[in-house]
Amino acid sequence: MESGSGEVADGNSNDEVILVVGDSLSAAYNMAVEDGWVALLEQRLDQHGHDYRIVNSSQSGATSRAGLAMLRRALAVQDPAIVIIELGANDGLQGLPLVQLRQNLATMIELSQAQGAAVVLTAIRIPPNYGQRYTEDFRAIYRELAKKYDTALVPVFLEKVALNPRLMQPDRVHPNEQAQPILLDVV
Repeated sequence: MESGSGEVADGNSNDEVILVVGDSLSAAYNMAVEDGWVALLEQRLDQHGHDYRIVNSSQSGATSRAGLAMLRRALAVQDPAIVIIELGANDGLQGLPLVQLRQNLATMIELSQAQGAAVVLTAIRIPPNYGQRYTEDFRAIYRELAKKYDTALVPVFLEKVALNPRLMQPDRVHPNEQAQPILLDVV
């Protein structure tokens, strides 16, 4: 697996590529990279005889704007069969304009599909820090985009782990190592 801080190596393998563009939730924040759900995805695919190479272009703290830049860099050197987009949490936690999140995610989907990749969009839920309307509108973006662009949708990425303190790091924001296989199953 190629991984780390949004950097992408040139594609030189015959295996089909699954590109993951995300934030700390996909970047194995505060744990060994091999313990994160993205690395576990590659292991599971290998165990089942699937010839995919995982390229993890995720970076802790990434907003959808940063994710769009990471995706552009990745698509310049990779030809992915599948692109998994796991972004939006940092936009929501910072209260960034939802029009910006929607546009960045839409552009990411369009760029990926234009290159022939299937897209998996992972929906994120945020706490109601910015009010009920912001929270509801935030949540609706993922459903709307998945429908508009006919993408696969993971409706709630963290639902099975976020409320279980034993599956969260002490910051209660990031899933721990024990949560990673559960996140993989969700995706």
